[in-house]
Amino acid sequence: MWMMTMPRGKGVFVTTVLCIALVVLQGCYSFSGASLPAHMNRVAVPLFDDASQAGIAQFRETITRKLIDKIQSQSSLTLEPDASRADAVLTGMVVSYRDEPSQLGGTSERAVTNRITIVLKADFDDRVKNTQLFSQSFVGFADYTTGSYSAQQTAITSAMDQAVDELFNRMVSNW
Repeated sequence: MWMMTMPRGKGVFVTTVLCIALVVLQGCYSFSGASLPAHMNRVAVPLFDDASQAGIAQFRETITRKLIDKIQSQSSLTLEPDASRADAVLTGMVVSYRDEPSQLGGTSERAVTNRITIVLKADFDDRVKNTQLFSQSFVGFADYTTGSYSAQQTAITSAMDQAVDELFNRMVSNW
């Protein structure tokens, strides 16, 4: 069997260089402080509507709060409570919430896992240039073990986070 060998000193040197490069370059790419149009400084995010009929207490408030927290922590935008004074307005709606079987058991044909799916629709309007930046739906989903209330709650939170992350990334990208 043929093996490629490298002199011991050269192998140590190459390994050292690679390790140093990894350490130096590990923080070079980041999404925080995402680039937005120069005129866009203040954004209004009114409370999302809820057309899902999910019956989950504080559903729209939680989603709106998660998005606001993300805007405040990961962008240069300032939140403006008065939409008429904002440079941009993001309106949103919880379109649907589904909790459906995602995997059936082999012998019982009963659900082993369920999938939570949350669909948000958002309109992002530039009030300075009087244009719509986007009108789009965003989906988040997560699976959980059937029969576990805590796993279901974790899946709901994960699905919300995923949909909000997609929405936020759309807000701050493509400029």
